[in-house]
Amino acid sequence: MAQRPFQQVDVFTETPYRGNPLGVVLDGTGLSTEAMQQFTDWTNLSECTFVLPPTDEGHAAGADYRVRIFCPGRELPFAGHPTLGTCHAWLQAGGQPRGEAHVVQECGVGLVRIRRDGERLAFAAPPLRRSGPLDEADVALIARGLGLARDEIVAHAWCENGPPWRGVMLRSADRVLAVRPDAQVLAGMEIGLVAAQPAGSDTAFEVRAFFHGHQALSEDPVTGSLNAAVAQWLIGAGLAPPDYVAAQGTAMARAGRVHIHRDAEGTIWVGGTSVTCIDGEVTL
Repeated sequence: MAQRPFQQVDVFTETPYRGNPLGVVLDGTGLSTEAMQQFTDWTNLSECTFVLPPTDEGHAAGADYRVRIFCPGRELPFAGHPTLGTCHAWLQAGGQPRGEAHVVQECGVGLVRIRRDGERLAFAAPPLRRSGPLDEADVALIARGLGLARDEIVAHAWCENGPPWRGVMLRSADRVLAVRPDAQVLAGMEIGLVAAQPAGSDTAFEVRAFFHGHQALSEDPVTGSLNAAVAQWLIGAGLAPPDYVAAQGTAMARAGRVHIHRDAEGTIWVGGTSVTCIDGEVTL
C-alpha cells in the first residue's frame, strides 16, 4: 500500500457538482488490474482512471502519459469524460506536454490528441469502430425498452468507438427527457438518445446515455465517447451542423455542456471545461 496523488474532477461543466465526476489516481504504477477495478467499484463513480508512464511504443509515437480507464465491473478502451478529466488533473498536477500543439494520451484505443483552448480541453474523436444503421430487430427492441412507439425513433446508427453505443434520435428533446428505460429489456445494450432542442434554446441537442455496469442499467450524467460518436454520425448524415453544443445530464439535475467542432481537416473535436473538486491522496 502506498499514498498516491488523487483528484476528483467534475467534467463538462464550469460549475462544480453539475457535470460528471471522475476519480483520477495520478500514479498508478505497480497496481494490478484487480486493484484498479476494486478501487473503481468502491468509489461508486461512473469511471476512475489511473495514470501511468507511456509504453515504449507510445512514447516513441509522442504520448505524454498512458491512462487505464475503469467503470464499475470492467475496463474501457476509451471514454470521453475520463480523457478530458484525466488530462485536466495531469496538467493541474504539473504535467508538461512534450509538444506545443496537443497533449497526447495513450489508452486502449491508441493515441488520443487533446488540445487546450483556455480553460476548455477538447479531444479528437477516435474513428468509429462500427457505424451504419442498426438492425431493425435492435431498433424495435430499443423502442420497447424505452417505452416508445417504433415511429418515435426517426434515425439510428451504430456509434461504437470503444464502448458499443447504439445511437437513436427521437423527435423532440422533451421526449428524450421523458424516457424511463426498462433495464431487463435493454440488458447488454448501451444506448445513446439524442434529439434537437426547440428553436431559441442555448444548446442544439439534448443527449442521454444508458449503460450497464456490473449490477444494473445506469444513466451517465455527461458522456464524451457517446457525444464524439453521435457527432460523427449526425454531422456525417447532415443531421447536425459542424459546430454545436449539446446538453446532457438535465434529467439528473446536472448541467453538462459538450462543445462539438469539426475543423477544416474534418477532425471532430469534443470539448468541455473541468473543475477539480477534491485534491489529495489515496492509500492504494
